[in-house]
Amino acid sequence: MRVVDLPEILAATDEDEIMAAIEDGFRRFSAGEAEVMAVGHLSFADPIGDCHSKGGWLRGDDIFAVKLATGFYRNDLLGLPTSNGFSAVASAKTGEILAILHDRGQLTDLRTALAGVIAARLIARPGAQVLGVVGAGIQAIMQAKRIAAALGIEEILVWARDPARAAAIGGEVVTLADLAARADLIVTTTPSTEALITADMVRPGLRIVGVGCDAPGKSEIAPAVMARARIIVDSRVQCINHGDTANAIAAGLIDGTGLIELGELIAAPIAFAEDDIVVADLTGVAIQDVQIAKAVWARLAA
Repeated sequence: MRVVDLPEILAATDEDEIMAAIEDGFRRFSAGEAEVMAVGHLSFADPIGDCHSKGGWLRGDDIFAVKLATGFYRNDLLGLPTSNGFSAVASAKTGEILAILHDRGQLTDLRTALAGVIAARLIARPGAQVLGVVGAGIQAIMQAKRIAAALGIEEILVWARDPARAAAIGGEVVTLADLAARADLIVTTTPSTEALITADMVRPGLRIVGVGCDAPGKSEIAPAVMARARIIVDSRVQCINHGDTANAIAAGLIDGTGLIELGELIAAPIAFAEDDIVVADLTGVAIQDVQIAKAVWARLAA
C-alpha cells in the first residue's frame, strides 16, 4: 500500500480532467451505473464541526474509493485548515488497499467546488452578470473564483457574518438582502443551521446553488423558497433525507416528487423559463470522491 501526501497529490491534480470525470460520474450515477455507501456522519457542537464518510464504485471499474473528511469551521482562529481527511483507493478485483491519498481535505474541497461549477453552468440564466456568494470560508473562495470564470461573471457580491472575512473574497461586501436583490446567481457555502435565503428575498428568475447544507441539522435555503423552485439534486435519495430539500419535505411544503438529478440534467439539459426559480441542492455524493480519487491515482500510478 502506498501512502501519498498532499504535495504529490496536488502535483497529480488536473482540474479540467477532474471536472470532466465528475460530470461523467454524475451522469452514470443517475443512469444506475454506480454503487454508493450510505453516508456516515458525526456532528460536533463545540467547537462546531462535522465528519463525513462516503464511498462508492462505478460498475466495471477496477478500483473503488472510500473517503473520510472533516470540517471544523473555527480552525482558522487556531491557524489550522478548516478541512482535513483522506481517501482510500482499493482494488475492485481483490479488495487490496492500493493507496491512502492523504489529501488533508483538499480533494473534498475541490470536488465540491467543481460540482458547484457544473450545477451553475446548467441552471444559470444566459447572460448572468452578478454572482452572489454567501459565506467566507474555503468553499466561498473556491466557488466564487471558479463559477465567475466559468460563466464569465465580473461582478461578485459577498455576504458573511464576519465582514472582514467577506472582504477577503474579493467582491463587494453587501447585506444579505442586497445580495439577493442584485445577484443573478447565488451560491451558498455556510454551515448554517438556520435558513439564510428566505422567501421575501427571492424574485422570479433567481438561480441558487446550495452547497453548505450537506448534513442533517443544517439549513441555508428556507423551505418556502424550495416550495417555489424547480429543484435539482445531486442525489434524489440523499437529498430527501438531508439537505434543504429534506427540510422542505419535513415542513410539508414539497413531497419529493419532481426532483431532477444533476446527472439527469447533464444527460438532457433543460432550457428553464426566464422566470423560473431554480435551486441546485448539492449535498455531496460519493461518486464525486470516487472520480477525483481515480483521476489522481491514475496519474500517480502511471
